[in-house]
Amino acid sequence: MSNKEMKDGLQEDTSGVSDENTGIEEEINATMDKIIAPPETDEDEMDDLGDYDDSAEEEPDPQPVRHHRKSARPGPVVYVPVDDMEMPDQSTSRKKKSRKTNTQKNRSAKTEYQNSKPAKKHKGARIFGLIMLMIIVLGGCAYAAASYYFADRFFEGTWINGVNCSQMTAAEVENLFKQKFENYTIEVSARDQAPQTISGADISYQYLSTGEVLKLLKQQKPYEWIKGLYEQKSYTVSENTGYNRTQLQEQLKTLSCAQAENQTEPENAYVAYQNGQFVIVPETVGSKLNIKEAYKVLNAAVDAGQTSVNFSDTPEAYVNADVTQDDPALQSALEACNNYTKASITYTFGSQTTTLNGDTIKDWLQFDEKGQLIWDDNSFQQHVADYVAQLAATYDTVGTEREFQTTSGRTVYVSSSVYGWKIDQAAEAAQLSQEIQSGTQTTREPVYSQTANSYGVNDLGDTYIEVDLSEQHMYYYQNGSDIFESDFVSGNMSYADRQTHAGIFTLYYKKSPDVLRGTMKADGTYEYESEVQYWMPFDGGIGFHDASWRDEFGGDIYLTDGSHGCINLPPDNAAVLYDIIQYGVPIVCFY
Repeated sequence: MSNKEMKDGLQEDTSGVSDENTGIEEEINATMDKIIAPPETDEDEMDDLGDYDDSAEEEPDPQPVRHHRKSARPGPVVYVPVDDMEMPDQSTSRKKKSRKTNTQKNRSAKTEYQNSKPAKKHKGARIFGLIMLMIIVLGGCAYAAASYYFADRFFEGTWINGVNCSQMTAAEVENLFKQKFENYTIEVSARDQAPQTISGADISYQYLSTGEVLKLLKQQKPYEWIKGLYEQKSYTVSENTGYNRTQLQEQLKTLSCAQAENQTEPENAYVAYQNGQFVIVPETVGSKLNIKEAYKVLNAAVDAGQTSVNFSDTPEAYVNADVTQDDPALQSALEACNNYTKASITYTFGSQTTTLNGDTIKDWLQFDEKGQLIWDDNSFQQHVADYVAQLAATYDTVGTEREFQTTSGRTVYVSSSVYGWKIDQAAEAAQLSQEIQSGTQTTREPVYSQTANSYGVNDLGDTYIEVDLSEQHMYYYQNGSDIFESDFVSGNMSYADRQTHAGIFTLYYKKSPDVLRGTMKADGTYEYESEVQYWMPFDGGIGFHDASWRDEFGGDIYLTDGSHGCINLPPDNAAVLYDIIQYGVPIVCFY
């Protein structure tokens, strides 16, 4: 074979190898474009990535082409077979080159066969790596997209104030809270009134954002969104609300419980006498609202977001009694009153008794409008004096008319008596007042200024002197026995001013001797002067005495020749009477 033929054959072989190399290059570069280039890239961007020389396909360089361009991807790959990298020296003899021609052909065919097997193996690995790379890239993109999504949204599993706020924006959460308060109402209850409702619309009630929700959202780290899939977090933020306070006040005033016709006034606690003792009657709360305080209670309830409020739970919401059962002054009054009313004084009048106790004393005490004891000493002492006067009117016998059985068998009624029981009202009132204030309990007789022989209707007892002015005869009974009797001459009935008075008297004193004198005249002398041995007065200037100037006693002498009013006795009888008569003995004079 000539050199020309060998040369032409070599060119044909080289041309075939070049076409094969070009196909490999195109496959590699196409794969690299899919891996590195973005999915959507316009032609301008591709231009920015850099170009490669198309001439490389026509005239491959023996060495790899290195492009020094500022690009986001490498330049195109040029495939150069290994055998072509070491070309025979051009200075070698044409003879040697000719001998090796057949050998090179055989080696080229062998190399092509050997390279076909690892190319297929490397191609599968490249595809697997490409898929994994794509998965990683796509996963990263998805994670980044989720992070971007949760940049302004709450993670899954986020609960705020008990509300599931997953994937919500701050505005959506705020709007949810706002809707929560749109239908707000509060039910108002009060004493003795049916509940009434105030709506949020009536007071311009609305939700007010505090910014806490947005602040909470900003605290999230978007790239940590994955935690929300397996963690649940709960948060609490303020739910502030606002409303028109003036409107709330007006709404309160329109409620039925605030109307005067529906209210009752409170009543103070006070001291009252019950079942024998003083007790404190508790205050009555009433239902009259204290509008100012009631508004404070209502305002606080609305501020707290309560849906109901009961004024009855807050005593300050009402006009309360000025004096309560726990008032110290009232407690002191109670103690003082019970000290007075525990006093019990039982008076004895012979077999009769009467008792003064709290049932009466309670009415002598005075209280002010707050139920506190008012100690008016003048008023109290007057009550005591009135009570003692009532005792005297009931039990005093001085001056009362008595029925008397005479020795002669007659029944006479004798009045104008100075004898009998007589309470010393001033002394008794003073003692009684002291006993009441000290709570004394006692049984005793009243303080008397004068006493009688016995109690009851016939207080004369069985010791007395009977002077029968009609019979002009007298008797002295001692313990029921007649121990003395005598005729006498009484006052001259012809002169009104000399008549002996009817009545019941007692002996003042007795004196022996004495001089009896009449009325003093203008000249200093007396109307009469009589010396007597026994003088026993019982009615002013009238008394028993001896009359030695008389010879006769008894009969009708008194009608025309009687005394100046005294009871004239025979001297001997006067002496006997003087010896036996006792002070205080009742002397009953009657006609």
